[in-house]
Amino acid sequence: MTDYPFLSRRRLLQAGGALGLATAAESLVAAPALAATGRPPRTTVTDLGPGLSQISLMSGLLVGDTVYIGSRNVSPAGVSGFHVPSRKVVSHTALGAGPEPSIQALAADPTGQYLYIGVLVKVDEGKPNLYRWDLKTPDKPAVAIGRTGDRDIRDLAVAPDGTVYAVGGLPDKAPVLWEYDPATGAVTDRGVPDPKATLARAVAATETTVFFGAGSILSGGGGASKASLFAFDRKKHTFTSVVPKEMEKDPSLRELAVLDGHLIVGTSGGIDPAKLAVMDLDDLSSYTVVSTAGTTIKSFTADDDRIYFASESGVQAYSKTDKKVSPLKFDGPDLGEIWGLDQLDGKLEVVSGYGFVAEIDLSAGTSVVTELDTAGAPTSPQAGMGVAAGRGYVYLGGNGAISRRSLKTGEVVNLRAPGEAKDAEVIEGCLYTGQYDAQGIWRYDPARRRQPQQAAHFPSEQNRPLDTSWDPDNELLLVGVQSDTEGGGALWTYSPRSGKSASYVNPIDDVQLVRAVANRNGVAYLGGDNASKQGPRATVVAVDPVTGKERWRVDPQQEAGVAALAVQGRHLYGLTTGGGLFVIDVRTRAVVHTADVGGVSKGFAAMVTNRGVVYGVSDTTLFRFHPRTFAVSTVVAGINGVWYSGPHVNVYRGMLYTLRGHNLVEVDDRPAY
Repeated sequence: MTDYPFLSRRRLLQAGGALGLATAAESLVAAPALAATGRPPRTTVTDLGPGLSQISLMSGLLVGDTVYIGSRNVSPAGVSGFHVPSRKVVSHTALGAGPEPSIQALAADPTGQYLYIGVLVKVDEGKPNLYRWDLKTPDKPAVAIGRTGDRDIRDLAVAPDGTVYAVGGLPDKAPVLWEYDPATGAVTDRGVPDPKATLARAVAATETTVFFGAGSILSGGGGASKASLFAFDRKKHTFTSVVPKEMEKDPSLRELAVLDGHLIVGTSGGIDPAKLAVMDLDDLSSYTVVSTAGTTIKSFTADDDRIYFASESGVQAYSKTDKKVSPLKFDGPDLGEIWGLDQLDGKLEVVSGYGFVAEIDLSAGTSVVTELDTAGAPTSPQAGMGVAAGRGYVYLGGNGAISRRSLKTGEVVNLRAPGEAKDAEVIEGCLYTGQYDAQGIWRYDPARRRQPQQAAHFPSEQNRPLDTSWDPDNELLLVGVQSDTEGGGALWTYSPRSGKSASYVNPIDDVQLVRAVANRNGVAYLGGDNASKQGPRATVVAVDPVTGKERWRVDPQQEAGVAALAVQGRHLYGLTTGGGLFVIDVRTRAVVHTADVGGVSKGFAAMVTNRGVVYGVSDTTLFRFHPRTFAVSTVVAGINGVWYSGPHVNVYRGMLYTLRGHNLVEVDDRPAY
């Protein structure tokens, strides 16, 4: 977010102009009696249209000759059937799931008649999260068949007898193995095999055994378990740990599959690369483990010679003969984040997060790409990520894409970038993003006809950038980071001029992530949060971003972690996730003001300084603080932006940019002080 109220030659977030593009404009005029300047306050909201519309997906599964593709962060959630021979979308079903729904889990029953669908949501509204679609009558919608006690379903498996198993997670609760009996319709809790796990992402089933994979891909550190793998005896209802010892230090068990008499296992890497294991189902102590060059292993399929899997760098192949892993070479595009991988008649069907299906001919090394929107899949507005504005454009991040909207013509172009642009800045006309998961910093220059490119890479355990801030004094991009797997966080710095980057690990402490970052006069201010229930939170640390050395720290005595920071004059404003406001005088390092602002902001939030005033946005409200009294007032009530991982706001030439619903809005606010 933008934090400086004055112009800088290095700061183009304050340069340029927003021209009239409105599909709708509103003038909200407060009572003239409130105007200390003699002028009535005025707020104009201009609707710029949907922020990011695309084919957004999170799963793909081949059943027969059709690949079924589950949506991501769009409402309503849905599954589309992509017919491989015709390269057309021939079926679709919508699900009445909760807010910001995604479909990560798909599994077919042994007959191929039923497709089971598991849903994950941002907020639990008590709705079903397990559905079934009869593929013999695809014109009829999928039906809700049950609900697991965990909010999110991350993976599904169907045993040979048709029994369905589901795993997932719920914040602050160890994941459960869930069983659905299609004969009775009952959903049964089969127990918690790993009480220290924070999430389960993998399940596979045979006639006798269910394999349960979990770990700490979210909310790691603080005693959370690493990769765990359990075998559940379906007759005795008992769990036995069977994780290969070589995998025990990896953060999470990411993928499981039963193929040709073997259990295929993949982990998510952290400090060390991800690993692949091939285990003999008749003797699980007999296995082969190989290390890979990536951080993620998922989506297994196989032929007679090789086991194929997806990583962040594309499709990899494990040779059953020499037991080595190598990248699959083919003539084709970057596949981005892969969410489906299946083999059909000597060809791989690859479902890309970029919204296409690539068919790779394994013998010829060629490929055919089909864009799902042109094939007939529905395009929908997606929940937003980071927002940035400058040099005549507004950018909004999403899954595998960043929308670029011209403020002059209204033209919207979707750019491709793997992962998620969590936050961003425009610096000298170029867009710089913090990319999740473990993608570092990416750069896009609109003057060049090319897609975004990675500008800086960081250790993979520093995987979740949260907040960005441009430091014009040191000419550094500052990024606050969370480590999902290890706990704590980092401060990244990047120089657009030299291309040099640095990472300062755990600048607050070894449990507090860096939720927010702001700067003033060459000093970076970091706001701490804690992903676990216990331990310190809300610590504010001032550091020299050039050296990473701490200058001072303040504990503002808040019960909840920092959600956002901004600087105006000598005052550092802080919002907490609990709805608290605190103000620190950066000269005296004293907390000079606190207040409860829960009426306008609770949970994640963002702040920015504009025209000498600090503005904030929450899930519900755009608001501002009086620069002398710090009193809060509403700018736009009911803004209700649809964000995936917390709201954002940015400023360009005095205009504020954020989301109202799914739409980008430009807000011209002129308070009476």
